[in-house]
Amino acid sequence: MIDLALFVVGSILLLMSSILSLIGAVGFLRFRNFFLRLHPATVGSIGGGVYALIGIALLTASLDIPDYVKYYVVGVSIISAALIVFASPTGSHILARAAYRSRETRPEPIIRDKLKEAGVA
Repeated sequence: MIDLALFVVGSILLLMSSILSLIGAVGFLRFRNFFLRLHPATVGSIGGGVYALIGIALLTASLDIPDYVKYYVVGVSIISAALIVFASPTGSHILARAAYRSRETRPEPIIRDKLKEAGVA
C-alpha cells in the first residue's frame, strides 16, 4: 500500500515537473529582456529539476529492487535536488547583479531604481 502511494506521488511530481519545465521554457521565450527572463529560467530549473528528482526518488523507493540500488538512487536524487535548490537562486541573483552593475542590459520597464537611488549602482 505504501509502495502504491509512493508511486502515485512520484508520478504526480514528474508530471508537475514536466509542466513547470514547459512553463519555464515558454516564459523564457516570451519575456523581453534579461532581467525578466531570469524568473522563468529559475522556475524551470527549480520546478523542472527538483520536482523531477524528488519524483524519481519516490518512484525508486516504491520499486522492488535491491536495497543498495534503491538507497543509492534515492540518496543521489535528494542530494542533487538540495544542491539545485541552493545553487539556482544564488546563481540567478549573481547573474542579475553582474548584468546590472556592468550595464550590459537595461532593466526595462523600470519604474523606480532603488539601487541607483541608494548609490549602490
